Amino acid sequence: MTEQPVVVCAMCGAGRPEDRSVTTLAWVRETEDGRTRWLCPRCAREHVLDIEGKLPVDYW
Repeated sequence: MTEQPVVVCAMCGAGRPEDRSVTTLAWVRETEDGRTRWLCPRCAREHVLDIEGKLPVDYW
């Protein structure tokens, strides 16, 4: 069985729960310049307008 990589929030460093609970579904995955970043639900809510506006992370 292959190990899944540990997912952490790119903004605050919070770890995503290992279980398959509903809170896991609230995490946001984005890909920019070939790199995948994950955002926890709190950071995603805080930066939802930046994400939708496709602003570069440097402006957040």
